[in-house]
Amino acid sequence: MGTKCQIVVVGGGAGGLELVRKLGARYGRKRHDIILVEKNRTHIWKPLLHEVAAGSLDANLDEVGYRSHCHRWGYRFFCGTFAGVDRKAREVIIAPLLDDDGSELIGEHRIRYDYLVLAVGAVSNDFGTPGVMRNCLFLDDRASADRFRNKLLNHCLRVSRAMGARPAEDAHVRVVVVGGGATGVELAAELYNAAAALRHYGLEVFDETRLSVTLIEAGPRILPALPDRLAEAAHAELENLGVRVLTGRRVTESRPDAIVTDVGDIGADLQIWAAGVKGAVPSDMDGLELSRGHQLVVRPTLQTSADDRIFAMGDCCCYVPAGESRPIPPRAQAAHQMASMVLANLDRIQKGKQLGSFVYHDHGSLVSLSRFSTVGSLMGNLIGGRMAIEGRLARFVYKSLYRMHLIAVHGWIKGAILLTVGRVNAIIRPRLKLH
Repeated sequence: MGTKCQIVVVGGGAGGLELVRKLGARYGRKRHDIILVEKNRTHIWKPLLHEVAAGSLDANLDEVGYRSHCHRWGYRFFCGTFAGVDRKAREVIIAPLLDDDGSELIGEHRIRYDYLVLAVGAVSNDFGTPGVMRNCLFLDDRASADRFRNKLLNHCLRVSRAMGARPAEDAHVRVVVVGGGATGVELAAELYNAAAALRHYGLEVFDETRLSVTLIEAGPRILPALPDRLAEAAHAELENLGVRVLTGRRVTESRPDAIVTDVGDIGADLQIWAAGVKGAVPSDMDGLELSRGHQLVVRPTLQTSADDRIFAMGDCCCYVPAGESRPIPPRAQAAHQMASMVLANLDRIQKGKQLGSFVYHDHGSLVSLSRFSTVGSLMGNLIGGRMAIEGRLARFVYKSLYRMHLIAVHGWIKGAILLTVGRVNAIIRPRLKLH
């Protein structure tokens, strides 16, 4: 019996996890060895991180454990941080695994591959702004969302105690969110939903009136991916909630107690940076071409421009379709579509067939303003234009995206079961996660 064909997927986000499930289901363990390399032990859908950060979602109930998932779907899971690739040896380099106290558990090691798929996603881009990495919080993963929630609750407790001791007109938790894209807008709205519920969980003198949220956007308006009318509707809804929306403001520095803009300083107890992302790939990729956004440049087949055996997909890849001037945006729907194309091309390349070219179908964008509102545009280029939607229809479609994600990751049977369990949990579990 010859050596198994070894396919290594680095990154267990929405696209990577869907891909290894489908690879495991298609090939099994007999002639293939499917390996997922991921630094985290569990998966949480990234569009939900703003709810985890605000405490509105208990990630323990919605996360996916890689070890149980790999046993179910016929792939192997290696917990480790991607450090680079040795193209000549066809090996993925994994950084040493450290314990919480910094002691080394497993030294640097390598994993052989016949075909490699890089799906490591993206991380926040501070664009070199002074003080951001030191003073700001991010929403890159579950750990960062948990860190924000803990700090938020601590500040809410501080203000609640101050008000209980002596009424204070200026006792507020000041949160500054930098970035008027979907993440920043959704977090700003979700914070008010969480603050309104805190008085039911031990902070009787604290409510949403003690929360001061400022949203800063460098561009002329928030939500540039949406039509003007919907962006204006979201802007108005945020202001109705109490969010101070500042557009056309460029952040020049982050200080421990304030965000500095080109117009003036804005005091802050908590600063969250959601102003942009860059590919989460190491600087030295053994000659693979990187874009200005630190993404791997790929061809229409989603193979990297320098190596036929290495594919890239999702937020960490840069693909500019023919006739277009901009790359495909880093969205969950793009990662889902790319996972299907990489799966098909891995099958074709092993059979000696001609590889297919990726065609992106823009199904629109949706932004949830917590329980208060949802806005978005649907269909995209499928009907030659966009259909603007708001209210209950938009909310239904927004929730449907997560349902589709569950089915993509777990398959139809378990996905349907989890959806049913989720409806029960929404009724019986607490509205907020406070620990």
